[in-house]
Amino acid sequence: MSTLTEVASGYQTRHTLPLRVELVRQLKRRRTLIMGAVLALLPFVLLIAFAIGGDPASRNDRITLMDTATASGANFAAVNLFVSAGFLLVIPVALFCGDTVASEASWSSLRYLLAAPVPRARLLWSKLVVALGLSLAAMILLPVVALAVGTAAYGWGPLQIPTGGALDTGTAVQRLAVTVAYIFVSQLVTAGLAFWLSTKTDAPLGAVGGAVGLTIVGNVLDAVTALGHWRDFLPAHWQFAWADVVQPHPEWSGMIQGTAISLTYALVLFALAFRGFSRKDVVS
Repeated sequence: MSTLTEVASGYQTRHTLPLRVELVRQLKRRRTLIMGAVLALLPFVLLIAFAIGGDPASRNDRITLMDTATASGANFAAVNLFVSAGFLLVIPVALFCGDTVASEASWSSLRYLLAAPVPRARLLWSKLVVALGLSLAAMILLPVVALAVGTAAYGWGPLQIPTGGALDTGTAVQRLAVTVAYIFVSQLVTAGLAFWLSTKTDAPLGAVGGAVGLTIVGNVLDAVTALGHWRDFLPAHWQFAWADVVQPHPEWSGMIQGTAISLTYALVLFALAFRGFSRKDVVS
């Protein structure tokens, strides 16, 4: 009895389900490896596409960011972010945040984790931090690989801006880092949706698919110009506000509004996830 008492008195919730344990578990999963491979391969796919299609700038009178893709490694990295921010980068966020709790329920291991005992708030916190960390790592992986591939193919040079002018390489790298940070913040709404749904269902595919589907609905609504200023309250309306930063004279107002909208929605969704899971009858 004294041994049991000593164990109970030394029990500390912060020592249950350490972040490193959860991180190792998630890194070893096949979906993590596949997602990383897809993002790392995208720059090579675009490189081949541009090699087959030739110089894109020579076919258009109006120069766009896509047309400057072959100007330098920095331009190539910026184009990779542009083509993937609207949808491709949504997938890892929804996958890592939507699969994390629901997969435990589908494997019938969730109740055993809680019986370890791991407090519910601690379990959700550990899984959320790791999921967001993997999402950020995915967003960093893509431009880093794209910058390396683009530099090898097109050289290390300034970021050519379609509207005229250029950013020196040091400034370009800094602006791209800000861009990645903003894309991550803008995707927190998808993360919140996926995580909340993950606490509501035992089907990981339902949580992931639901988050992706609702994100697509948001993009569709943003395209409805009849909504007027109501679109300002849609996170999707600000997802490409980072383009204002990749300019000789950056404009921050769009990113500030987009950040405020995304954080507001995300905090509400994360709070709903923690509140609902604390009262949930876990049977699987």
